Amino acid sequence: MNFFPQIRSKARLLLVFLSLFSFVNKHLLSSIAADVKSNVIKLISLQVYIVHMGKRQHDEDIQLLKKTHHQVLATVLGSKEASADAMIYSYKHGFSGFAARLTATQAKTISELSGVVHVIPNQLYKVQTTRSWDYLRLSSHYPTEFVQKSKLGDGVIIGLIDTGIWPESDVFSDEGLGPIPSRWKGVCESGEQFSGEKHCNKKLIGARYFAKALEAEYGQTLPFNTTENPEYLSARDAIGHGTHTSTTAAGSLTTNKSYNGLGVGTVRGGAPQARLAMYKVCWNLDGGVCSGADILKAFDEAIHDGVDVISVSIAADMPPNPEFDAKNGIAVGAFHAVEKGIVVVCSAANTGPSAQTVQNASPWILTVAASTVDRSFPTLIALGNNWTTMGQAMFTGKDTGFVSLVYPEVSDLDYPRDCKGLAANSSAWAVGKVVLCFTSEFSHGPSIDDVAWSLRKTGILALIVAENPSRSLHSCPDNLPCVQVSYEIGMKILAYFRSTSSDAQVRISPTKTHDGRPVSTTLAYFSSRGPNSFSPAVLKPDIAAPGVNILAAVSPSELELKNAFAFMSGTSMATPHVSGIVALLKSLHWDWSPAAIKSAIVTTGTYKFLPIPWTTDPSGEPIFAEGEPMKLADAFDYGGGIVNFNRAADPGLVYDMGSEDYVKYLCAMGYNNSAISLLREHSTSCPSKTPSVLDINLPSITIPNLRNVTTITRTVKNVGAVDAQYKVVVDPPFGIQVSVQPDILKFNSTTNTISFSVSVFSTHKVTTGYYFGSLTWTDGVHEVRSPMSVRTVVTLSHDG
Repeated sequence: MNFFPQIRSKARLLLVFLSLFSFVNKHLLSSIAADVKSNVIKLISLQVYIVHMGKRQHDEDIQLLKKTHHQVLATVLGSKEASADAMIYSYKHGFSGFAARLTATQAKTISELSGVVHVIPNQLYKVQTTRSWDYLRLSSHYPTEFVQKSKLGDGVIIGLIDTGIWPESDVFSDEGLGPIPSRWKGVCESGEQFSGEKHCNKKLIGARYFAKALEAEYGQTLPFNTTENPEYLSARDAIGHGTHTSTTAAGSLTTNKSYNGLGVGTVRGGAPQARLAMYKVCWNLDGGVCSGADILKAFDEAIHDGVDVISVSIAADMPPNPEFDAKNGIAVGAFHAVEKGIVVVCSAANTGPSAQTVQNASPWILTVAASTVDRSFPTLIALGNNWTTMGQAMFTGKDTGFVSLVYPEVSDLDYPRDCKGLAANSSAWAVGKVVLCFTSEFSHGPSIDDVAWSLRKTGILALIVAENPSRSLHSCPDNLPCVQVSYEIGMKILAYFRSTSSDAQVRISPTKTHDGRPVSTTLAYFSSRGPNSFSPAVLKPDIAAPGVNILAAVSPSELELKNAFAFMSGTSMATPHVSGIVALLKSLHWDWSPAAIKSAIVTTGTYKFLPIPWTTDPSGEPIFAEGEPMKLADAFDYGGGIVNFNRAADPGLVYDMGSEDYVKYLCAMGYNNSAISLLREHSTSCPSKTPSVLDINLPSITIPNLRNVTTITRTVKNVGAVDAQYKVVVDPPFGIQVSVQPDILKFNSTTNTISFSVSVFSTHKVTTGYYFGSLTWTDGVHEVRSPMSVRTVVTLSHDG
């Protein structure tokens, strides 16, 4: 990975310069060149590393801890001055460690020192870019006792690690809010165009920003405030992403908001009475780039400040990699946060629909996939032969009337007929016309969004984009409508075009908004899918939430403006939906652990009761997953299903976990005793017999390599009526036999936790793919449903 492109370029030019002019004074310049070359090579070889030294002891002085970090660094670098120059951050609140510029050799030396858990090469991350609360039955239109009891999240503090926030927006009004929680220890940090005294209030109670590690990666002051990269060196949001996610999680109620008249309604967060703290780590470079060391520093400060929930709509811009997945900034920071009782909610990433693309897959993280809502944006298309059909768009301009329709045949363009090739060719042939084109997510070239923006100036009137069905709409310019249709409809339009001997005509009408039935839920095409490539026995994602065409506040185009609203899609948008619901659950159950809250969400993610064997959406329909082709969704698409607050608020039973469960997981994953002891506050030893990941007390059951009879254990805790009796109902995966002992659980005043065993046997005679089912405990009122995923492996084959 090239972290210093500009430094490398300048260094190479300098070396060439010295070589060309060495004849001037060979001996003098050779000495200078040797020194310069040595320094340049050293500079090029430097990289940011995160040195993780484990959990901070309760009685450790923070300043002494910081001094210790410098001493460790000075031991390797040779002096206090070199240590001060190399140090980027000292992590001293939620855990112990530091980030520094090091060579690979220096990093290896530090990793071998006593007291160091591991040294992590820094990684770059990307951001994962209204009606949704009605869809989830969580609004004033669907009042329930649990919504009322939660006080809409009052007293809960949500920390967002994101791109910043636009504090003037109406959605961050503190009208009607009481005092800031007394336990809050955070600050509102001033910076460029952001005043800590002026811009924070009783809603936005904290704001910090972190860019030192990203600057170290670029090797210079970041190229902000240019035409391409407008940005603020402060917590102010230049991109709009953090403002959007903050709105969805805990924005205050604002009425009559829309995007150019589309989606008119009330915009608010899931927990509108909760408080917000923004930790800006992502910056306006290449669409939103974030450094792992900056992210880890944000976790450190958020733990110190006293947040209850941390929402992270960020993932690595690459396929999951074991080296990073086990040790990345998000996983490490989340581990320490969960140890402190903070729930960490992360996006699953936007690299679907391919399998094994889910990220943020540690078992202590609540990982969120993206689904659609029951809202559509129908756009009428009429052809010159009087045939009409509907596409999807966000076209708010005037009716085009009948205009010429054209199609880029091979003879018209050197580039293949994919929509993505339009921007690479002269478009004079299409000026003032509507262009029909076909595309696929798997085709090469720029995105449709980029194509549309580049075509805006050419005079093309509109695009009709035929593609695999997806409810995620393209972000096209307001004056260049991009109407999305299926391949089937696209072929009908093409057939009409080719059948006309004269000019083919088409008319596009402005988009309407359609809420509610008959639109059922699908898993978004882009939403990353399981199975978990790093730890296959840990089901990921955990749950799905609305993440397609979500309306929320964003950053206005000009600093003087106060409000702006826009639709965005991504697992980034799904994550704050769950974060808001977590805040409501925290306000109802302050004594629940992060694992208990996660269990309540995962085991209640369906909207129809037994005997329906499949997971359903709020309309009662099965959920499909967008892809090529579309299919019935399964646990690798959505985990436990679509998040359902009203059921999660009263789940009946939970699969709880604490530090010891995570220790078992770390032992099973190969961490040694010394590393685990450093992660915690005291000496810890793995059992002589290595535990199995299958026995970690997860609210799901995934067996990736079933060969013989496999027996696993789980423990449930009763959080409902004291006296309760539950019976088991198993919907086994195809060809799998499941036996549960005991099959009835009886709880009373002296027994509120019970363990049970699940024996799983395959009748398949050959290696199979995954089959899916469920194990549900029910008392007639509650249904505690654990998704099951099982793959039979008779003999190991080349694909594992």
